[in-house]
Amino acid sequence: MSTITSIALLIVLLISAAAAGRLGEPDDETRRLAPHLAPATSTVNLGTAGDFAILTKTGVTTTGVTSVTGDMGTSPIASTAITGFGLIMDPTTTFSTSGSVTGNVYAASYTSPTPSKMTTAISDMETAFVDAAGRVNADHIELGAGNLEGETLEAGLYKWGTTVRFASSLTFDGSSTDIWVLQIAQNLVVSDGAQVTLSGGALSKNIYWQVSGSAEFGSTSHVEGVFIVKEGIAFKTGSSLNGAALSQTAVTLDAATIVN
Repeated sequence: MSTITSIALLIVLLISAAAAGRLGEPDDETRRLAPHLAPATSTVNLGTAGDFAILTKTGVTTTGVTSVTGDMGTSPIASTAITGFGLIMDPTTTFSTSGSVTGNVYAASYTSPTPSKMTTAISDMETAFVDAAGRVNADHIELGAGNLEGETLEAGLYKWGTTVRFASSLTFDGSSTDIWVLQIAQNLVVSDGAQVTLSGGALSKNIYWQVSGSAEFGSTSHVEGVFIVKEGIAFKTGSSLNGAALSQTAVTLDAATIVN
């Protein structure tokens, strides 16, 4: 079947649906026949930044009993900006360990090849931020005027020119191959006790939060996804993340749990 014939058939199907009073929000049959009507969303390439649970440019600070599963790193600032972790230098002096980190801790001040490794990771993080921020043809613009309380988000590209927040619950519903990109022009504020839930097989690694301001996670809150943030990321007492915290400034934690 030629491309022209396919397009003609699609137009007939859509007109028929309208005549039957079924045209509006595309139904499952329309989506099956014309999947290209919904803009495709692809993964954001994190490069080597994706190897880290926490990656920052100006340091990581923790108070309380924090737990990080995955590698942690900072550059160009030195390891002295990683505080509260009780770092233990490895004999190779290329990384350190911590009782609070299941993984390695890297800093620009460690022995080669670590400085080069960290420079690349930071560059990859910044590239990923630009990529995510530059996505066009959003599926949803200014959803809820930035208030996502109780919303269920299907896969797609979301865009806000405001601060985004939710007070108690937010759900991502989709398959294990679905992708979400959330472009937030200001800040992200998650209230105390708020919970992000995944349903339908959705995976945290496929949820990209591009935040041009700062991100704050309230006490005992839980979030899912890869947070690529221009400013600081703050995890308040007892908060948790399944994913990654990638900040172009600092990350602060208070008895938080981070699992990459």
